[in-house]
Formats: sequence, C-alpha cells, structure tokens
Amino acid sequence: MMPPEDQGHSPQYAEDVPHDRLLDEHAGPMVRPYVMTSGRLEPTRGKFDLITLVVAIGISPDSEIGLGPEHLAIMQMCQSVMSVAELTGHLNLPVATVRVLLGDLLDKGFISMQEPEPEADMHDIRLYKAVIDGLRAL
Repeated sequence: MMPPEDQGHSPQYAEDVPHDRLLDEHAGPMVRPYVMTSGRLEPTRGKFDLITLVVAIGISPDSEIGLGPEHLAIMQMCQSVMSVAELTGHLNLPVATVRVLLGDLLDKGFISMQEPEPEADMHDIRLYKAVIDGLRAL
C-alpha cells in the first residue's frame, strides 16, 4: 500500500523548510549571535557586568583580522565611556554575545574596562552603626 499524499508532512531537513520559517520576525536570523561568537558563551577575559564601563583605547581600526562588524561597531560606540547595558541596547544583541565580543576586544588591547566597585563589607559593625545613626536622625 502506498503512503497517502503529502498530508501534514513535517520537513526533516533545513532545505525542506521555507526560508521565512528560519527567521524570527523580531530577532532576525536565529543562528546569528552564535555565529558571531564562534559558539563561545563566555568572554576569554573580564566579567563584564551590566554596569561595567568600557572605553576604546585609541582610534578604532578600519579592519582587523578576526574582528567582525559588531566588534567595529562597539569600538565606534566606545569612543566615549559606555556601560555594557548601553552597548547591549544599542547593538540589539543578547548580553552574552556582547560580553564575548568585548572579551575579544579586551584581548586585542582595543578597549579598557572598569569593573563596578565591590559591595561594602557587610560584616563591618561600623556600617551597621552608621545606618542606625541615620535612621535615628530621621
């Protein structure tokens, strides 16, 4: 017996899927951030919290081996100090992707970063006394 004609056939290969189904209408190509970072999920150096400040060192290179257009865009934006959160918003990329790209630039010496100050030592009794004195003054 022959199988019924192609009713409800689900494609097995990407070639069988219409091109417009490989795109997310809001995010664009689904694979792009993964490709930009060569599959890396973490930067090679630096933590890059959302409030980490980044600034370009010197003039942005016109082209550098191993730098993509996103790297160059970061260099342009970082001619003045910018936070990782701001870069992420301007580039419209996932924060993990931006962190990896920033790590690449840090490795090549194109950017400098300033990590946020660590939180105050919560075991310091002076801190608690200062908070209590402040509350009493209210």
